[in-house]
Amino acid sequence: MSAVEMTPDDMLARHPETAYFWGHVAGGGRVTDQGIEIEVSDEDAARRLSAISGGGTVDHRIAERDFAHDTAVTRQADEYTVQIIDPTLAANAAAALGLPVGSDPGGYRFDALRDHRRELLRGLLEACGVVCFRESSASVGISFVHDDARLLERIRTSLDVAGFDSEEPQPSSSGGYWFGVADGDTAAFAEWVYEGAGDSGLFATSRRQKALRSVERATGLDVGSLIEPIDTDGGDS
Repeated sequence: MSAVEMTPDDMLARHPETAYFWGHVAGGGRVTDQGIEIEVSDEDAARRLSAISGGGTVDHRIAERDFAHDTAVTRQADEYTVQIIDPTLAANAAAALGLPVGSDPGGYRFDALRDHRRELLRGLLEACGVVCFRESSASVGISFVHDDARLLERIRTSLDVAGFDSEEPQPSSSGGYWFGVADGDTAAFAEWVYEGAGDSGLFATSRRQKALRSVERATGLDVGSLIEPIDTDGGDS
């Protein structure tokens, strides 16, 4: 949590923590009539999201996951589910942010969080983004993958406003859609989206490490130049 800004009592307030939280909900969660569920692969992020929500439960399991762009490839991975039972919050979030509920497709309205676009995009990246280091070109690759093409278009709009180009969405082998951040912007975006995260605590340890390690390799920086030593034991998912 941020040492500067306390967690707000109102989950729909304009705040870095709520922006990060709702980014995770939109990209890797679901809103129901009874509450909110968020799927994450990082325990630290799960605990932080639970704390931001005021104490949602966190369940852990080992899951078989399809590779984002090739469903013939699977791998075992930790999976954490954050569950918040609060029908009122779910209804208010669906109305205010345009999040889908049941058969209602929603509309993903993120304007209320525009003052904290960095944290919103960080939550979205950790929830439905893929970061890799491309050995062949010694560059960073970043893409967003989701079943709902409308969400991807909203993400592209937010990237554009923040000054980062992206490609047009296209169908993925898993049945959803994906798009990539423009090759010339990936390293800059990875640095930008995690700027200040170490102070606020709003990040998934493993995802942050992988993104910034990839930037270090792509730009020829010394290992550890972009991330504090305390994070060097994180995972690589």
